[in-house]
Amino acid sequence: MVRTPESNAEEKRAAGEAAADMVRDGMVLGLGTGSTVAWTIKRIGEKVEEGLEVLGVPTSYQASELAIAAGIPLTSLDQDPVLDLAIDGADQISREFVAIKGGGAAHAREKVVAASAQWFVIVADSSKFVKTLTFPVPVEVLPFAAKLAKSRIEELGGTPTLRQAKMKDGPVITDNGNFVIDADFGKIEDPGVLGTQLSEIPGVVEHGIFEEIDQLVIVLDGEVKIFSRE
Repeated sequence: MVRTPESNAEEKRAAGEAAADMVRDGMVLGLGTGSTVAWTIKRIGEKVEEGLEVLGVPTSYQASELAIAAGIPLTSLDQDPVLDLAIDGADQISREFVAIKGGGAAHAREKVVAASAQWFVIVADSSKFVKTLTFPVPVEVLPFAAKLAKSRIEELGGTPTLRQAKMKDGPVITDNGNFVIDADFGKIEDPGVLGTQLSEIPGVVEHGIFEEIDQLVIVLDGEVKIFSRE
C-alpha cells in the first residue's frame, strides 16, 4: 500500500475514533496528547453532546484545550486519582506492546496518567507499528542536570540532542518547566533495560519508553484492528 498524507490522516482518524467507542458512561478518562488521540477526544466530545457522562484528565495543555473545545468536563488526579481508562498516542510501538512516546514533550504526565488508569490504550496509524523500536527516546530532564544527563546517555551508547523550540529561540520547555533530550540509540533491542538505565540518571524526570500497555487500536491493511496484551 502506497502511503500518502491523506491516507495517513485517515488512518489516524479511524484509529482515534475507534478508541472512543471503548468509553462507557460514568468513566473517568485519561486524555492523551497527539494528532491521533485528538480524534478520540473530538469523538468523545460528540458522545458527551449526545448525553454521555464522563470526566477527563488531560495530559498536557494541548489535550486540555482540545477537551474543553469538545465539551468534555475535566477533573484532576487530585480529585479522581484512579482512572477507568487512559487513551494516548505513540511515536512508535512494537509488536511486544512497548511504545516510545514524547514527541509532544508530554510523556512525563502521560506516564503518570497511564499508571493511574485501570486500562491503558494506545491508538496509532500503521506507520507507528514496528518490529524493533528505533525512534529517539525523549528524556525529560531538570535544566540543572541537562549536561550530566547528556553525558550519561552517551555512556549508554546514545546520541543526545537537546530539543529546540521551533517558534522561539532556545530549548523546548515542558508543561513541567523542564528540558527534553532526544536520545538516539538506533535499534533498541531491550527497551526495558534501557528504560531502567535512563531512570537511574540523576536529574531525569521521566523517559519515553512505555511498557504497561493493555490494548492497541491500530489501522492495518486499511482496517481498524484491536490487539490486547496476551
